[in-house]
Amino acid sequence: MSLTLLAIFLLLCALGCPIAIALGLSSVASILMFTSTPVNVLSESMFSAMNSFLLVAVPLFLLVGQLMDKGGVADRIFDFAHAMVGWLPGGMGHVNVASSVVFGGISGSSVADIASLGAIEINAMVRHGYDKGYAVGMTLATSTLSSIIPPSILMVIAGSIANQSIGLLLIAGLVPGLFIAAFLMIYNHFYSVRRGVCKPTPFDVKHFVKAGVRAILPMMTPVILMVGILDGFFTPTEAAAIAVTYTFIIASLVYKNITWKDIIEMLKETGRTSGSILLIAATGKLAAWVFAYDGLPVMIGAWLGAITRDPTIIMVLIFLFLVVVGMFMDAIAAMFILIPILVPPAVSLGVDPIHLLTIIVITLTLGLVTPPVGVCLFAVAKVTDMSIEDVIKNSTGPVSVLIVSIVALVLFPVLVIGPLKLFGMY
Repeated sequence: MSLTLLAIFLLLCALGCPIAIALGLSSVASILMFTSTPVNVLSESMFSAMNSFLLVAVPLFLLVGQLMDKGGVADRIFDFAHAMVGWLPGGMGHVNVASSVVFGGISGSSVADIASLGAIEINAMVRHGYDKGYAVGMTLATSTLSSIIPPSILMVIAGSIANQSIGLLLIAGLVPGLFIAAFLMIYNHFYSVRRGVCKPTPFDVKHFVKAGVRAILPMMTPVILMVGILDGFFTPTEAAAIAVTYTFIIASLVYKNITWKDIIEMLKETGRTSGSILLIAATGKLAAWVFAYDGLPVMIGAWLGAITRDPTIIMVLIFLFLVVVGMFMDAIAAMFILIPILVPPAVSLGVDPIHLLTIIVITLTLGLVTPPVGVCLFAVAKVTDMSIEDVIKNSTGPVSVLIVSIVALVLFPVLVIGPLKLFGMY
């Protein structure tokens, strides 16, 4: 039954059918072929998948990203990142990383990072002596941080699928995101020193204070979210609603960069994107039902147990599998299909669920920057008017560093769950 579903799904995808439709058709076909389940039960199951309080956070965080993108926040964030780390050796490359870390703490979307900061970061690096190809590669790699640093939309979806604490997962992405950012900054340091570009300059306290004051309001967004979630003042969904209200006030009343016409367009775009995600959630629920009915998680657990019972080796096998999947499938669709299959057997063999879900999200973000279907890959090519082939060639170094840092997170769970235990959250 599961094999039939996967075969029909892959065939429809190869024919160009949208992922959500392909997943739904293949799931319904498999259920009708192998069971006598009434069709009305399937429709009720699809509705229940979308009728989730937790998933309400997804369109809200998407709207936050839209408000920040159109609200004139990107320039302020870039200026503050420049004042903070731009004086170091290879400073403008570090600014690229720091900008994505700060912006990721606001938007939760890698595509929004490229759209808002991409051109600013690349042009600034080129002006300071960097090769354009290297600037494009770094921008592509750093965009993944926005899908890892809280509030991460992918973390919200992963938590809702696996029925794990979304607040805990959001916090779990913070240290790994900063860890990956540190790896990219180290790589940029050695590249810059070796090439003799962007040499250090004196730290300008006045510029730092001025840029910090200009950026303080948008940077309060992640602070409000994390403090509120950690202290239990509100749930992640309520935090998303508060973030929308706060960013709307900043963008419309303080900065006055958006109009009612802009708001209507942002709501339309948020609705389109949210609709596609929720449709995948609905059809993914059917696929998960098929896999559970077929006993696929139990079979995978037995297969993994026959190979090894070492949680680290199991994590490595899952990581390698996800790297391949991420290259050919949208991250959200992949999570709805794979989390119900992979998480139960892996957890039964001793893998920590928070570590596993964090690695699933981080690894699937690689698919955003790798061919053939990387969304961010195409976005940065559009922003820079470069061919996809040139972007891929020039991003090899930064993306390789990204992969190495993720491997370290796979091999050392303490980097993910250690901080949570240290502060008594897990």
